[in-house]
Amino acid sequence: MTKKLYISTYGCQMNVYDSARMADILSPLGYSLTPTPDHADMAILNTCHIREKASEKTFSELGRLRNKRRVKMEAGGGEMTIAVAGCVAQAEGAEIMKRAPYVNMVFGPQSYHKLPEMLAEAARGSGQILETDFPVEPKFDHLPDEAIDTNLSAFLTVQEGCDKFCAFCVVPYTRGAEFSRSTTEIINEAKRMIAGGTREITLLGQNVNAYHGLGTDDQSHSLAELISQLSELDGLERLRYTTSHPLEMTEELCQAHRDIDILMPYLHLPVQAGSDKILEAMNRRHTGDEYRRIIEKLRTYRPDLALSGDFIVGFPGETEQDFEDTMQLIRDVNYAQAYSFKYSPRPGTPAAAQEAQMIPEEVKSERLARLQALLNEQQLAYNRSFEGKTVPVLLEREGKREGQLIGRSPYMQSVYVQSPTHRIGRVADVIIDEGNANSLRGTLKSSSSENAA
Repeated sequence: MTKKLYISTYGCQMNVYDSARMADILSPLGYSLTPTPDHADMAILNTCHIREKASEKTFSELGRLRNKRRVKMEAGGGEMTIAVAGCVAQAEGAEIMKRAPYVNMVFGPQSYHKLPEMLAEAARGSGQILETDFPVEPKFDHLPDEAIDTNLSAFLTVQEGCDKFCAFCVVPYTRGAEFSRSTTEIINEAKRMIAGGTREITLLGQNVNAYHGLGTDDQSHSLAELISQLSELDGLERLRYTTSHPLEMTEELCQAHRDIDILMPYLHLPVQAGSDKILEAMNRRHTGDEYRRIIEKLRTYRPDLALSGDFIVGFPGETEQDFEDTMQLIRDVNYAQAYSFKYSPRPGTPAAAQEAQMIPEEVKSERLARLQALLNEQQLAYNRSFEGKTVPVLLEREGKREGQLIGRSPYMQSVYVQSPTHRIGRVADVIIDEGNANSLRGTLKSSSSENAA
């Protein structure tokens, strides 16, 4: 009998990948995904500890699942197993079990390969199960080969953990030390994904450009070398990678953006701040000018490279001049898109202990508004610069309007176009008619081959 599995995923693309792999692990046990928790036999919250009030949101969602389970049982639908996974589980597992004793299992991002044995233990009535140790053997050694992501654009984890210990970040404590998968594992998984219909792969890692996996020659291989090997796979049309750290942008990796055709001209390279004082307090281990020089080198090799970044506003001790230094860096780099947040302390991180230097909430809000206005202005201008140009777009899915398809440009922009559905999965030339704040709108470029299709 098929059992219903509900997974709610929060946070980064790595969690999206992990959720897909949890579904793969549970599939042989008879579980199939369901879009809602109603009548689910198992519900998993795959949590993220990066966003503000992550714990409170987790407990709020757990309360809703508890009610769903009660309704299901009262209707004679049987038990619902409730699990909390991900980084909140890793950081606050004991607290979750204390505050939500109705939760069956809590496990961190390095332990989900143990799901079958955790379920068996729960079935034996062994009480709440907590798995938040960092295993000696990496979880990838235990994941099934059957996992095939049939999305046209899909994620592939190549590296996990981080050794940088930025003062604001919980990742080293929830994901552990840097670990890189072997090139053989990655290439085999990529082949399975391509066989399932994937045409674009995004390589994932908390610090992906620190990748140093072993190759078949028992030598350590860099991310640039891995990208080069993947670029030779038949059927793979596009490659991307995220998230990167400036300290790991090697000469070799910069040159890969020039030399490897299927490596898309888009890079997410967080800087977080433009003030050297704040960068030092964050333990970023680079200056604003060093970041600018990396961008200059990248654009020398790939002049059309689109840049994305992350910014934290109101870090402890940030003055108005520090904030202006960040604004100036944004003006100098000119971002195609970016993510920005008000600083909020994460328990256990060094920055959280700097209470005396905390910036008032109203000051953080006002600075964030100014910063986002500048970023939005840059993004709109960037998108409008494509008007009248022809762009190759990977058409991925149907839009909300009749006859509309949505795809992505090489520069990570969403592109809306009127097109028959049989073109989904193709890369089509699109003439951009209009650049908007968050997307492009275009028209298929006509050709004899397209008209015949």
